[in-house]
Amino acid sequence: MNGTDTSTSTVIVVGSGPTGLLLAGDLATAGVPVTLLEKRPENISNLSRAFVLHARTLEQLDARSLADGLEALGQPLDRLRLFGRLTVDLTPLPSRFNHLLVLPQYEVEKALLRRAVEAGVDFRYETELTGLTQDADGVTVEVRGPGGESGSLRAAYVVGADGMRSPVRNAIGLPFPGHSVIRSVVLADVLLDEQPETLLTVATVGDAFAFIAPFGDGYYRVIGWNRAHDVADDEPLELDEIKEIARLALGRDFGMRDARWMSRFHSDERQAPSYRVGRVFLAGDAAHVHTPAGGQGMNTGLQDAANLGWKLAAVIQGHAPRTLLDTYQAERHPVGKAVLRSSGGIVRLAMAKRPWTLALRAALTTVLDHVTRARRKALGQLTGIGFAYPAPRGAHRLVGTRVPDVTLADGGRLYEALRGGRFVLVTPQAYGTKDTRDGRLAAEHWASDRRTALLVRPDGYVAWAADAVDPAGIEAALAEHVG
Repeated sequence: MNGTDTSTSTVIVVGSGPTGLLLAGDLATAGVPVTLLEKRPENISNLSRAFVLHARTLEQLDARSLADGLEALGQPLDRLRLFGRLTVDLTPLPSRFNHLLVLPQYEVEKALLRRAVEAGVDFRYETELTGLTQDADGVTVEVRGPGGESGSLRAAYVVGADGMRSPVRNAIGLPFPGHSVIRSVVLADVLLDEQPETLLTVATVGDAFAFIAPFGDGYYRVIGWNRAHDVADDEPLELDEIKEIARLALGRDFGMRDARWMSRFHSDERQAPSYRVGRVFLAGDAAHVHTPAGGQGMNTGLQDAANLGWKLAAVIQGHAPRTLLDTYQAERHPVGKAVLRSSGGIVRLAMAKRPWTLALRAALTTVLDHVTRARRKALGQLTGIGFAYPAPRGAHRLVGTRVPDVTLADGGRLYEALRGGRFVLVTPQAYGTKDTRDGRLAAEHWASDRRTALLVRPDGYVAWAADAVDPAGIEAALAEHVG
């Protein structure tokens, strides 16, 4: 990569974690040329921290033909136990995926990587971003490639999906305010002589917290924390320390042995004030980081990507005005903020020690146990299906809300119709359109006698709705939203 690379890639995505892979795959599937930069070599590490896919993420993956394959690899969990006494039943969730899917992050990355490769994403491994400048027409990215050679790439837009220490975020001068919540969290991948009774094992006792989840290959991921042993991240870590934390929190260490990886890290709560500066966007951990509580980090990043990808494609291909890109900040920043609050609240209540925090935890547990509305709201936020996006003044009450999967008149499902990054228009039998907008729209009918018409965005949220349906209103909605 000597001198200047005159590549005209329309979008450059930096970072090949789950967020970057889903976004790059969406753009390439839509026909947008995309280059993905990754400073690591060409391989996927099995040293992943994320282990849970939530219902809303599985719905997004279903719209990309990936959910069923991942469900076959993972293990569903329909009940969670929190704070030692609260059992959360996920089966009432209004979703095809009314459970958690316990699955290591690297399996998700493998599926997303295959899709991105098949869609034609241009991967540049061992390539690191060293600088970035933008003007009215595009963005120039300075890079250092394999062997240390330097060069530059030019694109219409850049997305930083490059993690907590994001070089893209630093290059555009955005701060990352927040703080460390927990220091000296320990992590290990181990074999166990005794198999845990539950799929996810988690407990807090006194000053100790421990979590155990299976990889599916015989190894287990163990995460632990001991409030009484707060040391720096670079302090040497031995398996005996992890076993001791497990005994304190869980009552036993399950015969942990043969660790193939151990690490000590700290958990931060941070969020960028803006997810966009001009033609540069942030997604995933580059935009927000949370405590591991609730398993929402990877899920929130994947949903960022699902929100941004179709908007970039629509603007680049001339089907929507650039103002559409403003809605990424308006829609996803509040979600990131809410996840910061909920995940932080879970970890603080789990580690409660003072009398007033213990009383608060007991009160909250009672409310969630007995008040259906509160439990439904908490579940909606934890799983992602409860989030809605702001709607324009005067819009139909459904605009901005998530659409659950439904069976359509032809026997197919809504999330099958969304595949390929299309809008889906669902109308009563007497109405509809034959115009597919060059394949960007699927026209479907309700299988029931429902009278409402819905235009569903590629990310599964309502773009437009009407109770009194007429052909002129439908055509006006398609012109405004599909282009």
